[in-house]
Amino acid sequence: MDINCDLGESFGNWRLGADEALLPRISTASVACGFHGGDPRTMRETVEEAIRHDVAVGAHPGLPDLLGFGRRVMDVSPADLHAYITYQVGALKAFLALHGRELNHIKPHGALYPMLNARDDLAEATIRAMCELMAEPVLYWPAGSEDRALLRAARSAGVEVVGEFYPDSRYGANGETVLERHREPVDPDAAEAALRRFLADATIDTVEGTVIELSARSICIHGDGPTAVAIVDRVRSVLDELGYGLQPATKAEVVGA
Repeated sequence: MDINCDLGESFGNWRLGADEALLPRISTASVACGFHGGDPRTMRETVEEAIRHDVAVGAHPGLPDLLGFGRRVMDVSPADLHAYITYQVGALKAFLALHGRELNHIKPHGALYPMLNARDDLAEATIRAMCELMAEPVLYWPAGSEDRALLRAARSAGVEVVGEFYPDSRYGANGETVLERHREPVDPDAAEAALRRFLADATIDTVEGTVIELSARSICIHGDGPTAVAIVDRVRSVLDELGYGLQPATKAEVVGA
């Protein structure tokens, strides 16, 4: 099983997340590229630390919204979004190239989640950029969005999709995670219970009180969460107990049908 975190989201003197503590505990990192968070030095240092811990590195491009941390929906054109993704992913690829490493995946951030689920034109622009930037593009995306615009475009283009399960997030009945402007503390006990249930029968409870099924290859913990390190430790403990190894999602077992 893969454990991934969204990291590198500090900016200048403003620090966010526990990247140094998280990187030794995970297998994959999605690194911010300067639009919603991150800056050149943060990107460089996050890549170097990830390589030191043998963690696969993907790009986490977002909307040009530092003030709102990329979690505010913006009216952008497909051409704009294609350029935004190309610009951000290209920068991260340059830092990886300094160490002879390849980009593992691309994972759009924040408000791009509902935007790309809803709009075919933005989804197609995103997938086109991915195919231009990676010889074998891999998309990390929340499980539960299989019938949405971005995954339709990905399937049409033959892009590999890694579904993610979020033990630290709430889910709606439509299978999408609930977008939060500010990340509130999550009880590690609750995250562990959600993970155990998902691993047992590939189901989760929704905020509406229904139960839905998910299929995923990666477990994602938000790096900006106040209890992220404790949750990752719980996830590692559960995976060890159940006999799961830890490796990037392209080699990981699928949970769910």
